Amino acid sequence: MKEYRTDSTSRNDSKIKSLQIMANRLRRHSLLSTHESRSGHPSTCCSCAEIVSVLFFNFLRYDLDAPKSTANDRFVLSKGHAAPILWGALAEAGAFPIAELKTLRRIDSELEGHPTPRCRFVDVASGSLGQGLSVAVGMALSSRLDDVSNQIFTLLGDGEAAEGSVWEAAALAAHESLGNLTAIIDVNRLGQSEETMYGHHLEVYQNRFDAFGWHTQVIDGHNIEEIISAVDSAIAHRMGPSAIIARTLKGKGISFMEDKEGWHGVPVTDETQLEQALQDLGEDLLLPEALKLAVPATSTQAPVKPSTEKPKPEYTLGESVATRVAYGTGLAKLGQVDPLVVALDGDCKNSTFSLTFRNEFPERFFECYIAEQNMIGVAVGLASLGKVPFASSFACFLTRAYDFIRMAAISQSNLKVCGSHAGVSIGEDGPSQMGLEDLAMMRAIAGSTVLYPSDAVSAEKLVNLAAETQGIVYIRTSRPKTPVIYENSETFEVGGSKVLRSSQDDQATVIGAGVTLHEALKAYDELLDVDIKIRVIDLYSVKPVDKETVTKAATDTGLVITVEDHWAEGGLGEAVLSALSEVQCKIRKLAVCELPRSGPATELLDHFGINAAGIVRAVKEYV
Repeated sequence: MKEYRTDSTSRNDSKIKSLQIMANRLRRHSLLSTHESRSGHPSTCCSCAEIVSVLFFNFLRYDLDAPKSTANDRFVLSKGHAAPILWGALAEAGAFPIAELKTLRRIDSELEGHPTPRCRFVDVASGSLGQGLSVAVGMALSSRLDDVSNQIFTLLGDGEAAEGSVWEAAALAAHESLGNLTAIIDVNRLGQSEETMYGHHLEVYQNRFDAFGWHTQVIDGHNIEEIISAVDSAIAHRMGPSAIIARTLKGKGISFMEDKEGWHGVPVTDETQLEQALQDLGEDLLLPEALKLAVPATSTQAPVKPSTEKPKPEYTLGESVATRVAYGTGLAKLGQVDPLVVALDGDCKNSTFSLTFRNEFPERFFECYIAEQNMIGVAVGLASLGKVPFASSFACFLTRAYDFIRMAAISQSNLKVCGSHAGVSIGEDGPSQMGLEDLAMMRAIAGSTVLYPSDAVSAEKLVNLAAETQGIVYIRTSRPKTPVIYENSETFEVGGSKVLRSSQDDQATVIGAGVTLHEALKAYDELLDVDIKIRVIDLYSVKPVDKETVTKAATDTGLVITVEDHWAEGGLGEAVLSALSEVQCKIRKLAVCELPRSGPATELLDHFGINAAGIVRAVKEYV
């Protein structure tokens, strides 16, 4: 494998001149591609041109024929609006013809306005600011876990440093002593609408990273030699992460744009101005020395393959086990047969029971502390390098990480998320701890799968199913213990459901999941005593929903009652409503419809009419 340069012997005048010319070529590409598309952010590309030139053509070890190889260095463009310069660098490196840069932002182009993995040389989507450093932390952890000697670089804007998630990631990177991680902050002073919080006071950024325990350097971000020296120093520092704070000018190199407000997200569309900008950048942009990416040695590691044998649950019918406990058990069992599975938690591991996995596989468990945004970003970084991450927290706290989950979907990430302590059934802890919007949130995520186990057997089986299912999978677990209702041999599938009670004489269908399924089974017994028969369905796959089974039940009985420990909006009930949009039947939703309060779980379920008594009342109103 090619070694990094750690001294100045390779810094000949020809190479430095080529890197400077490459920076201006990248500016030119950014200018022309945004001019062609009549949209984009050329000014923010201009501020980081020297940085990108030096990283790509003096340091980055990357095999363009194997972009997913874990041996490659990684570059995460956290300031995703600078996508044109990334596309320009990739084109100059030979990833695709330079002529393709003119397709920027076209509907048929992989070169989108902000980076996405539609381009195979992009690992994760960026553009929602403040996320790139978290992803880079996940990548660095993955490389350390695999003992891969690559470098993880991420380029941040100074404006996004106002995001708290940046500092969540900075804290964890230092705590984990990630010596393979380098963050470069492009301090170009100007935000979207005004000067950034600290302008060109670079010492503020340096002091902050220093305080978190990073190795820091302040440089002129337009000086090629300073950039090379700083990156050399960062790579040589193996004790922890490095931050390079670079003073730059927005619009650098273009006279009417340089360090001027009003140019954020504004392409040069006027032909006279375009001609002036091109003159400013210069006509002679031929390289005195050829520049190309260094190719790393092929990894000698054999591909890690999970076992085809799936772990099996071991429970007794009627045994009382909380699904959150079974989640932890199932996750640990999965870890035994699939070495790619890793787990993360936000200091809730003794409640989500990811602790069970940690106890068996401490090296594959990452404690992210009370920083849920960063936890999801780190998980996305791990997933981008082939891991299968399960990130766990209370369902309510995942609301804080929702934008990261949304971006994970755009990244087409293979992310698994578990939200425990869902609903009013958690009891006395009160409304701040009750996840009541999580099903709605996760159903709205593009391409997501949403699973909701009702007993220990289904919880373990759905953990296995989540690992097998590509993309974002959400598992909702509950705090109360519930009886085991399935045999250990029961099978489950994405988009499936279970009809637990049925007859030809059913007068209504009751659909539930989690704790409310058990209330539906109690209601079945009570209604049977008064000669009313109901069909009971376990809708363990909330998305995609089992439309065929639900439609048949609605057609057979003419009345569908959904019952869920969730807000009435967006959850299980509305999943059923969508499935029955073309079916003529009566539908009633039982859900939490007002702000809850602390109290025993049984009393709260009764108060909101989502227990057996509430179901019985609802059925009797119609039957």
